[in-house]
Amino acid sequence: MSDVTFGDLRSAAYCPRQCYYDWVEGDREPPPRIERITSLAFRYEELLAADRLSLAAEPIEVDPAIYQRRLADAKARHERWGDCCQPTRRRALVDGRECRGIVDKVFEGPLEPAVVAAGSPPERGVWESHSIVAVAAAKGLAWECEAPVETAYVEYPAHGVIRRIDLTTRRKAAYRRTLRTVREIDGPPPRTDDRSKCDHCEYAPKCGVRTRTLRSLLRRR
Repeated sequence: MSDVTFGDLRSAAYCPRQCYYDWVEGDREPPPRIERITSLAFRYEELLAADRLSLAAEPIEVDPAIYQRRLADAKARHERWGDCCQPTRRRALVDGRECRGIVDKVFEGPLEPAVVAAGSPPERGVWESHSIVAVAAAKGLAWECEAPVETAYVEYPAHGVIRRIDLTTRRKAAYRRTLRTVREIDGPPPRTDDRSKCDHCEYAPKCGVRTRTLRSLLRRR
């Protein structure tokens, strides 16, 4: 069984030093709010039919009218909407040749994984860390089921956004680079040059970087 997990790849894609601190801190349960957000991904039909007042009480990040409009658009555009609502397997533990982890949703005929992300989506496509985890999930499923997997889904349920991605050569190369990075971690890696990432990292005080606080930004004006 591989020692590298999907979580390792996700954090290393964001910052290898963050991955290291995840290891130091040990396994931790996700905050209850994250669990509430990810649970939305299994309730799309219910949320699409909900009244606006009830929907406003859910952990969504956009106006209820916009949220339902996005879900309706996803239902019209995605052939696998039914699978997104009722996947063949949920929260499936997949142990691949190179890494292992939980695949949020598994679709069959054709075989595809869906990765559920608690954050906000980019304007187009998906964030690289989610792309890398999607490739890892696809490779794990392909290894486990002995079947090719060439596409995947990434869902941002707090925003009502579902995106299908092709597992291109570029995405697979990014996965391999990140896998190599994780395997080479032996002690704290160098700090990232992109300090904007530190603003959103819980390890920033321990890491010893100066984050760009609102006060510091105002001083520069």
